[in-house]
Amino acid sequence: MRADRLVAALLLLQQRGRVTAAEVADELEVSVPTARRDLEALAASGVPVYPQRGRGGGWQLVGGARTDLSGLTASEAEGLLWLLGPAAGGSPATRTVVRKLLRALPAPLREGAEAAGRAVVVDPRRWGGEDELAEPAALGAWREAVLRRRRVRLHYRDARGRVSERAVDPWGVVEKDGTWYLLGGTAAGRRTFRLERVQEIEVTDEQAQVPADLDLARDWAATVEEVERRRSGVRAVLETEQRWLGVLRTQFGRHLEVLQEQAGEPRDRHPERVRVRVAASSTLDLARVLAGWGSDVVVLEPPELRDHLLRIGRALVAANVHDDTKE
Repeated sequence: MRADRLVAALLLLQQRGRVTAAEVADELEVSVPTARRDLEALAASGVPVYPQRGRGGGWQLVGGARTDLSGLTASEAEGLLWLLGPAAGGSPATRTVVRKLLRALPAPLREGAEAAGRAVVVDPRRWGGEDELAEPAALGAWREAVLRRRRVRLHYRDARGRVSERAVDPWGVVEKDGTWYLLGGTAAGRRTFRLERVQEIEVTDEQAQVPADLDLARDWAATVEEVERRRSGVRAVLETEQRWLGVLRTQFGRHLEVLQEQAGEPRDRHPERVRVRVAASSTLDLARVLAGWGSDVVVLEPPELRDHLLRIGRALVAANVHDDTKE
């Protein structure tokens, strides 16, 4: 897990004072590019790790070698836990790493570091799935607001392109499927914002109101459920060959259900075919997805979905078939 590597790389720097990416790669049994990315991530999180160029260079922990984490400043400790926070929801071994790191911090720094660790959730599942983009420029200001509990003012562009100003009490951030989301409180209640749509962000001196029982993972799960419900308002029953089931699962994720054969129908009548139920936000959206399947998928219901597919097919023919008599 990456959290284990980041802590191991930091401890290696504390022990030696200066290391090369190749040395870290050899110690941690990873590739040199992976080791270099880990060192860059430590530096970006606020830990005082800097590259030294040229012969005899490498990565150096400013302040020299340390045997523990007591030399970290408050901002450095918070930056490190912000980076490692998502690992707290990972495997038991990874959670142990984060707990050990917290215990190694001086008592005055633990509260802020714990808050930083709780303020980030990385959700690895795709939308609709059961199963690293560049950090947005506004993320640094949002992180400061979360850690300092300061209200922010956002100039935010919605899905229709309209820009408005929002006053938001920041709770935390979530990364899902390569996209960053802001979770926070507004006058209208809990809201979620796509970070890429933030045009401007101002951290104010106003105190943010954060629920005492805030559980970022729980609130994000509620947001996901709400979005998934909106995305599954229309359902359809399809039939296809068994070999395409895996592709359909990848495409529809949790919005695909394999149906049992109808009562009275011999189980071995079509052993190579499967009947499934899929869902999408609208009949037209579902038709656009299924149009690419051609004859490999048969729509059994609803009839209006077949009508949409028929119109799409006619439009494709009209757009792509040339009339030779006009040449």
